[in-house]
Amino acid sequence: MEKLWAPWRVEYIRNPGKGCFLCAGLREKNARKAFIVERSDRAFTIMNRYPYNNGHVMIAPLRHVGQLELLDDDEMLSVHRLISRIIKALDHTMQPQGFNLGVNQGSVAGAGVIDHVHFHLVPRWQGDSNFMPLLSDTKVISEALYKTYDKIKEGLDWLDGLGK
Repeated sequence: MEKLWAPWRVEYIRNPGKGCFLCAGLREKNARKAFIVERSDRAFTIMNRYPYNNGHVMIAPLRHVGQLELLDDDEMLSVHRLISRIIKALDHTMQPQGFNLGVNQGSVAGAGVIDHVHFHLVPRWQGDSNFMPLLSDTKVISEALYKTYDKIKEGLDWLDGLGK
């Protein structure tokens, strides 16, 4: 069995299922500490603490609801606007060559949080799957979360400066 030293995951391992981490992030007064990069009146964007790649974010409605089809039109529009904004911000600051975007709805579909629906957005670069996943089933995240947070915020500030 291959081993990867990842001490930052111990918090997640020791506290599984202790409420909704998305709602807990919204309750946190310090957006940077919660890794919330943007919030609108109906939705928000939060960084994934255990990312598949640098810049991996989740976009969710503010309302705690578990199914996409239960969102009202305003919530869906707000979620989609934030998806568009975060793609533009990541394009500006991190220059990915593509994105994976998806929703895991229900535990059988792989959802870790089954009662607060959210989109995952993962920036991708040619060659971002280096030799580590191939040889040792290990993914290397090459940038600290707060550094990535600051880059994303810079991109959103840039976007707001364009009047969009």
